[in-house]
Amino acid sequence: MIYYEDKNITIRTMKESDIDYFTNAFLSLNWGDRKETLLQYFNEQNLKQREVLVADHNGTPAGYITLVDNAKSGPFSGMNIPEIKDFNVLPSFRRMGIGNLLMETIESIAKTNNTQICLGVGLYTSYGTAQRMYVKRGYIPDGSGLWYDGKNLAPYDNCVNDDELHLYLIKQL
Repeated sequence: MIYYEDKNITIRTMKESDIDYFTNAFLSLNWGDRKETLLQYFNEQNLKQREVLVADHNGTPAGYITLVDNAKSGPFSGMNIPEIKDFNVLPSFRRMGIGNLLMETIESIAKTNNTQICLGVGLYTSYGTAQRMYVKRGYIPDGSGLWYDGKNLAPYDNCVNDDELHLYLIKQL
């Protein structure tokens, strides 16, 4: 399904061929092998358990975003609030508005049945651009503090600043 299209960018549902494309792109960037995760997303999309949108720039996959109907972990777990679970725009396609188009489209989908949307954002430098974009788009911290590996961190708890360390944000739609 196509959700958005202009002369350069198309936002559409994930195709099976996107799995190998993004896997190879991530490997070339030393971001690790994501093939199993992407295959899981594709299967969940087919089972209507996850929305997976891909942005094409002039026919080349440039990024993707996923949405689940109900947060399964973190402060919004079990509250029937949709959660953005994975969002990537490949570096060579950044600063073109693709990320904002993906966010706008996924928020529009979430808004059809919900009044809120949430996400967890990483805290190290590579997440800086995303952190700024979320704030500019109206996402605010939920006030629950930091979460590590799906658990709320108590004061003075030890953690590692890796992909499992999150600050959760919420937005009214």
